[in-house]
Amino acid sequence: MPQSRSRRAVLSLFLAAGLAMPTLAGGAACQEAASAAAAAGAKPTEAKAAPVVQLAILLDTSGSMDGLIEQAKAQLWSIVNEFATSKREGARPRLEVALYQYGNDGISANEQHVQMLLPLTSDLDAVSEKLFSLRTNGGSEFCGAAIDKATRELSWSGSASDLKIIVIAGNEPFTQGSIDYHNAVPAAVKKNIIINTIFCGNKEEGEKTNWKDGAVLGEGAFANIDQNSQPPTIATPHDGEITAMGTKLNETYIAYGVTGGQSKARQVEQDNNAASVAPGIAAQRAVSKGSALYDNSTWDVVDALEQKKVALKDIPKEQLPKEMQSMTFEEREAHVKKLTEQRKEIQKKIGELEAKRQAFIAEERKKQVDASKPESLGEAFLKAVREQAKKKGYEFEAKK
Repeated sequence: MPQSRSRRAVLSLFLAAGLAMPTLAGGAACQEAASAAAAAGAKPTEAKAAPVVQLAILLDTSGSMDGLIEQAKAQLWSIVNEFATSKREGARPRLEVALYQYGNDGISANEQHVQMLLPLTSDLDAVSEKLFSLRTNGGSEFCGAAIDKATRELSWSGSASDLKIIVIAGNEPFTQGSIDYHNAVPAAVKKNIIINTIFCGNKEEGEKTNWKDGAVLGEGAFANIDQNSQPPTIATPHDGEITAMGTKLNETYIAYGVTGGQSKARQVEQDNNAASVAPGIAAQRAVSKGSALYDNSTWDVVDALEQKKVALKDIPKEQLPKEMQSMTFEEREAHVKKLTEQRKEIQKKIGELEAKRQAFIAEERKKQVDASKPESLGEAFLKAVREQAKKKGYEFEAKK
């Protein structure tokens, strides 16, 4: 594999390739609700299914992909925010993301060097945790095998009206491996899964090595990445306050269930990971935490009650934080109500600050416009995804 290729711009497209929103009657959404209630020893309550996007990210982690991983860390939250304003039939979406790695020598050849790192989940902190844990290790990239595994292993919605997307990125020929993409891709399309491909190199080479053909066959979009491209993060005067609000938001979460404490700790860890990349990335994550896409109903009492996935009276007291275990039921209700109101106020404040942040960024971008430069691939790919979403009845709010 060529070591000279940087993958810095891939994930802005890679993740953006699928965040549009369908409805889901069952699948991962229902599985998470059931497992959350079971973990707490509580009885789930019935809730109306929200619009959902199912996105599987197939990430090449072979030897020269360190740049790709760094870009993934930096771009996750900005991509979530881009789609947090989307609606279908007036309803905000639920986002489910699955993560695979392929082309890594650390994965058995018996598994075609392909590994599921995370099944479809709405836990975005878990997605971030996995991205920050990725390490490269040279190998053979088998695109057909990666697509085949994602198609077969994940709990895809069975509804043709739902938007389901696989996004795969890499730089070796799309034809490698014993599983022919001419078979794997149509099998995915048969399940109404769109295949979007991103080639790490020049456009002509991507076409020559069948990456474009994979997208055409998958009824999706093809893009190539300028190996030297690195989308800038524009710092704003509002980043610090937004990040502080995001930290304050953590105080409104009430962990419940067997793994609730671990999930709450992971929330803080991912705040720190985002801040380690850049102050602007920490602000982007805080904005994501203030959006409807940031769903922690599998471990947070406030989110779980809001979505009617569990009733407070059904959560055993020993599955609640120590400070709530000695409370009467009425005191617990009052405590949850107080934190729910606090969260809404903080989210509102983050939204107001984000509007100012975006206005600042828009003005800065006007100053940076270079008429000689073509539209960025990230912007081009987002347009393609928006078109895919619009065909499913989704609308996007215009940025102010």
